[in-house]
Amino acid sequence: MSLNVENPSLTAELAPPPLRLIDDQGRAAPQNESGGFALPPVETLLDLYRQMVVARRFDVQVTALTRQGRLATYPSALGQEACEIAAVASLAPQDWLFPTYRDSIALLTRGVEPKDILASFRGDWHSGYDYQQHRIAPQATPLATQALHAVGLATAAKLKRDDTVALTLLGDGATSEGDAHEAFNFAAVWQAPVVFVVQNNQFAISVPLDKQMACRTIADKAIGYGMPGYYVDGNDVAAMYAVVSAAMDRARSGGGPTLIEGLTYRIEAHTNSDDPTRYRKTADVDLWRSRDPIERLEKYLVAQGALTEEVRALILAAAEDLATTTRECMTEQAVIDPLELFEHVYSTPRAALAEQRTFLAAELDGDAAASAIANEESIR
Repeated sequence: MSLNVENPSLTAELAPPPLRLIDDQGRAAPQNESGGFALPPVETLLDLYRQMVVARRFDVQVTALTRQGRLATYPSALGQEACEIAAVASLAPQDWLFPTYRDSIALLTRGVEPKDILASFRGDWHSGYDYQQHRIAPQATPLATQALHAVGLATAAKLKRDDTVALTLLGDGATSEGDAHEAFNFAAVWQAPVVFVVQNNQFAISVPLDKQMACRTIADKAIGYGMPGYYVDGNDVAAMYAVVSAAMDRARSGGGPTLIEGLTYRIEAHTNSDDPTRYRKTADVDLWRSRDPIERLEKYLVAQGALTEEVRALILAAAEDLATTTRECMTEQAVIDPLELFEHVYSTPRAALAEQRTFLAAELDGDAAASAIANEESIR
C-alpha cells in the first residue's frame, strides 16, 4: 500500500477489519475474521465474563467514590475490560505485568486488594502493593516508560534462562512516545520475551488517533520493528485472549516479542478532571456503548447454555460484595509514617540519607511534643 501524502488520514479508511471470534451480536464470527485463531473453551469464556463483570463493578464504584471527593483522581477503564482481563488471564504465575495508570482492573484481576490499588489515587502511597508478591510493576503515569522496563526485565529473564514473560499494557497515545519506539526496537533486536498490548481507545486524552499517526493501524508498526503485529477487536475478549495467549506462548518458547493492538473505546472521561464533550461526539460514545464487551460475551454464553440466571446471580453478588469492600476500605484512615520515605531507597543506607532521617525524626518528635503541650493547655 502506498501512503497518500496529500491526505494521510485517508489511510485510516483502508484499515482492515480487526480480528474477531465473537461479533457484536454475540455470535461466533465467520472463519475469515478469525485470523486462524480458535474460540477458547466455553468454561474459559465464562470465567473471563465473571472477571469482566466484577472488574466493571469495581470501576463504577471507584468512579463514584472519586466524584464524592474520596479519591483525588481515577482514570476509568469502562469499556476496555476485554483488553485488560484477557491480558491478565494470559499470564502465568511467574510472568510480570507492567501496567499504566488506567489499568487498575488488571491489578484487581491479578489479585491486588482494592485498598492497595487505590492507595496511590488516594494519596497515601506512590504504590500500595507488593511488586514481588503480585509480579506487577508500579502503575506508570508517564507514557510508555513501563514498556522499557518490561523489555529490561524480559531480557534479564532470557539471560537467566528462566521462562518468565513480561506483558506491558499501553495506550494509543503512548505509542507516539520515543520510549515506546525504543522498547519496540530493542525488544525485537534482542528477541526479548515480551508482549506489548496496546489498548487503542482512540484518544490520547483529547487527541484522536488520526492526529497522532497516518498509518492504517498501530499493529502495522510491528512490521518496521521486525516482529509480529495483530490488529484485534478489543471488545471481543475471546479474540484478545486467544491472540495474547498465543503471543505469550511464542515469547516463552524463544520466539521474541509481539505487538497486539486492541481496538476499543474509553466510555468515561480521561479522568475526573476531564471534559470529554469538548473533543468527542455523544453519538460516537453511544455507538461504542452498543458494542459493549460484556454484553457481547453474555449473549454468546447464554446461547451456549453456559450462563444461566443462577450463575449470573452468583457473579453479580460477588461483584456487589467487592463494591462493598471497596467502599468500606475508603472509610479507613491510613496510618502514614513519614520515616518510611527512607526505607525503600538503598539496601545499605548512605550516610547523607541517614543524616536526613535523623533530622526528620527529631523534627517529628518536636512536633509531637508541641502537640502534647498544646493539648494539656487546652484541657486546663
